[in-house]
Amino acid sequence: MASTITNVEDLRRLAERRVPRMFYDYADSGSWTEGTYRSNTDDFASIKLRQRVAVDMTDRTLASTMAGQPVAMPLALAPTGLTGMQHADGEILAARAAKQAGVPFTLSTMSICSIEDVAADIQSPFWFQLYVMRDRVFANKLIDRAKAAGCSALVLTLDLQILGQRNKDIKNGLSTPPKPTLSNLLNLATKPRWCWGMLNTKRRHFGNIHGHVEGVADMSSLSSWTANQFDPKLDWDDVRRIQDRWGGKLILKGILDPEDAVKAERAGVDTLIVSNHGGRQLDGARSSISALPEIVDAVGSRVEVLMDGGVRSGQDVLKALALGARGVFIGRAFLYGLGALGERGVTLSLDIIRRELDTTLALCGLRDIRDVSRNILDLRMSPSWITPGANAAV
Repeated sequence: MASTITNVEDLRRLAERRVPRMFYDYADSGSWTEGTYRSNTDDFASIKLRQRVAVDMTDRTLASTMAGQPVAMPLALAPTGLTGMQHADGEILAARAAKQAGVPFTLSTMSICSIEDVAADIQSPFWFQLYVMRDRVFANKLIDRAKAAGCSALVLTLDLQILGQRNKDIKNGLSTPPKPTLSNLLNLATKPRWCWGMLNTKRRHFGNIHGHVEGVADMSSLSSWTANQFDPKLDWDDVRRIQDRWGGKLILKGILDPEDAVKAERAGVDTLIVSNHGGRQLDGARSSISALPEIVDAVGSRVEVLMDGGVRSGQDVLKALALGARGVFIGRAFLYGLGALGERGVTLSLDIIRRELDTTLALCGLRDIRDVSRNILDLRMSPSWITPGANAAV
């Protein structure tokens, strides 16, 4: 089966067959009309590259750094909730694959495997993603647990103060684990690999929350707690407070506007992620890649700018780098691999992107990924927003 998989889309189709509908839809959908979700990938396709010839393409290297950390290629695994519901022990498997590939893994607050589970298994630093929560005591404990586990960066997500309306999740009755409804049971009966994996793991709840929050004794109270925990009062003072408690590398995720990027810089943050939460929050917002040039233009000389949203290939990675990103995150691309083939599928997704990135770098006439610039883009055939200031807010 793996020998016939040549791109991330092949992994997506296989994952769709193997993962229960509610969890596949959770990963592969956006909010409301899903317009922003689609724009994330469509806008990458609109960017054209310059093919170069008769240049030395030998001895190429993809090695770089992200957030001050050496990486085998400028790519990290994004924090994705319910990863352990795409495949049993999914966060652990993805972290293993990332470690083997030499790229960072970011664990979500809303993971199935806990911080401690991942730390015990991979025994090397990873990144941890945090939401700003009303329960400050629990949020502080999460930060302290990430410190104790040796996490090398804290990724603070800013764009989930309230939850965007995700229609597929509502229609599917998303829950962890799935409720034993007739519809769910019929669907699960067609996913024997997934069911066997879940029967052989103890990790079926939100591992970072279950057993760590006072008053959360069962899944019904846990669901109620999570639905009301994201803090709509989040402000820049909260960012500074979290930064002081963490004391290490802090990365802000969810910046989509140059004004917010400037505020992040003023708050003392030196690394941010241009992101619209995979099109899962404000439907109708611009794509991450189209927002990237303005944000780089505003703060990129002083702040390390990363991005996520819509990356499905090595060519997408290269285009983001050409527009000023230091590195990119993939979420769905590795989740498809995980759902399709477990750890082997995550490794395969990373290998596919690495090969595509290496080949495209060569065909654009470069040998070192650190030399990528706008010079590799065909400005005449690409959208106007790739030029800094072209769509600047008035």
